[in-house]
Amino acid sequence: LPLPSKRAPPCLALPSEWRPLSEGCRAELAEIIVYAKVLALHPEVPGLYNYLPWQYHAGQEGLFYSAEVEMLCDQAWGSMLEVPAGSRLNLTGLGYFSCHSHTVVQDYSYFFFLRMDENYNLLPHGVNFQDAIFPDTQENRRMFSSLFQFANCSQGQHLVTFSSDWEVQEDNRLLCSSVQKALFEEEDHVKKLQQKVATLEKRNKQLRERVKKVKRSLRQARKNSRHLELVTQKLQEKLAGSAGRHLNARAREPARAPYRQG
Repeated sequence: LPLPSKRAPPCLALPSEWRPLSEGCRAELAEIIVYAKVLALHPEVPGLYNYLPWQYHAGQEGLFYSAEVEMLCDQAWGSMLEVPAGSRLNLTGLGYFSCHSHTVVQDYSYFFFLRMDENYNLLPHGVNFQDAIFPDTQENRRMFSSLFQFANCSQGQHLVTFSSDWEVQEDNRLLCSSVQKALFEEEDHVKKLQQKVATLEKRNKQLRERVKKVKRSLRQARKNSRHLELVTQKLQEKLAGSAGRHLNARAREPARAPYRQG
């Protein structure tokens, strides 16, 4: 597969309150956990989960692909997917992205954190913005076998299904779950408060604009009122002056002789 282009856009910053989580905590939050072998890789056209505007402009066809995998064990406890060992599945949303990579190699085995979208496509589930695909190493085998019980594994792929510290691991998982749940609830509460604050600020801004318009209208009304008062006063003065001149003119007229009939 080709390497990602150097012209890729920079990654978006993680939330300021972001903190890394252990694999154990993240495994509990993942929707689906499978242990599977990659049988084949298939190029994938850009879609909802893997579209990058710069991809084809940069000449990087083949950055995205899907994988046909074979289940090597039944799923871990708590997995939302119910298919037996030996089943074949298609995983999409693999390849090189602008901020991370979900990459696999044909004929190799991996532990996958997966989720299912509304169209029943299986996608990597990068819980807490961290890795969703783990190579089949002894360390990862020990970690996942101590966290979960896999069953009905293929020959040569048997994983230890119970460890001496199982109860301790279970206690740790419960602690991770409760703490993470509390954090998520607090984040949701903060988001809701932020939305309310934004709504109130918007309404406050609208009210301020309305008050400004009312004040402008009031000032204009007062200005018009004063103008009308001045016009009325001038008219009254003109009328008073005209009436006075008329009376003076009548007073200066000579008296007429009485009319006599012949």
